[in-house]
Amino acid sequence: MSGAMFSRRQVVTAALAAAVSGAVFAQSTGAPSVGSSAYPSQRRSPQGAVWNHDEVALLLIDYQPEMFANIRSETGPELIELNTRFLIRVAKALDIPVVLSTVGVEMGVNEPTRESIAAELPGAVVIDRSSMNSWEDKPFVDAVRATGRKRLVFGALYTEICLAFPVVDALKEGYEVTIVADAVGGMSQTAHATAIDRMTHAGAIPNTALALSTEFFRDWKSAEAEKMRPLIVWYLGEVAKLGTRR
Repeated sequence: MSGAMFSRRQVVTAALAAAVSGAVFAQSTGAPSVGSSAYPSQRRSPQGAVWNHDEVALLLIDYQPEMFANIRSETGPELIELNTRFLIRVAKALDIPVVLSTVGVEMGVNEPTRESIAAELPGAVVIDRSSMNSWEDKPFVDAVRATGRKRLVFGALYTEICLAFPVVDALKEGYEVTIVADAVGGMSQTAHATAIDRMTHAGAIPNTALALSTEFFRDWKSAEAEKMRPLIVWYLGEVAKLGTRR
C-alpha cells in the first residue's frame, strides 16, 4: 500500500470517527429538532476568519462530460463527482445559494452538466457561456451578485482554466474565495497544482469538501448539525464504496 493511499484512508477513518462521535453525542443528549431554541443556529466566529454557512455562495462551473473525460490530476473523476454532489447537498441543507454554469452547450460544442450532478439541482437555471472565464460573462456575474454573498466557494473543471480565471478576477473585485481542491481537477497534475498555487498566491483559500462542510456548522449542538449529520454519514459511506478508485 502506498503512503498516499494509507494517508487517504487515515483521513477517512478519522473523519468517520468524528462524524460518528458527533452523532452519538447528539443521541445520548436527546438532540432537539432543527429550529429548536435549545440549539441555536451556528454563529459566526468571533474573528471572522472561519466561514459561516449564512455568508457564502457556491459557484459550480463546467462540470460537463467532456471535462470529466480529460481529468488527469490527483483526485480522480469519480471522487470529484461525489465531492461536488456532496457540496450541493450541503448547500441545499443550509440554504446556501448555488450558481451553476456550463460552457459551449448552446454552441453545440459540449454536453450539459453531468447528469448525476444536475440531478442534485432539479429545476436549476443553468448559465451557459462561450467565455472560458465565467467572470467575463455578464449573466454569470449578475447571478453571483444577486446572491448578496461576498464569500464565494468555487468549484470548476478544469482547475487551470475555468477555475483559475474567475477566481483571480473575483479576488481582484474584492470577493473572498475558497477553492475546493478535491472537487476540482486539471488535465495534468502539474497543471492542477500550478493553478492551485496561482490562486492561493492571489489570495484564495484552499479547502476540501468535507472540511468545508464542517466549517459551516462547527458545533454539534448547533441547529445546522442536525441537518449535516446524515449528510456526512452518507458521504463517508460513498467514499468507502469508491475504495481505491478515487
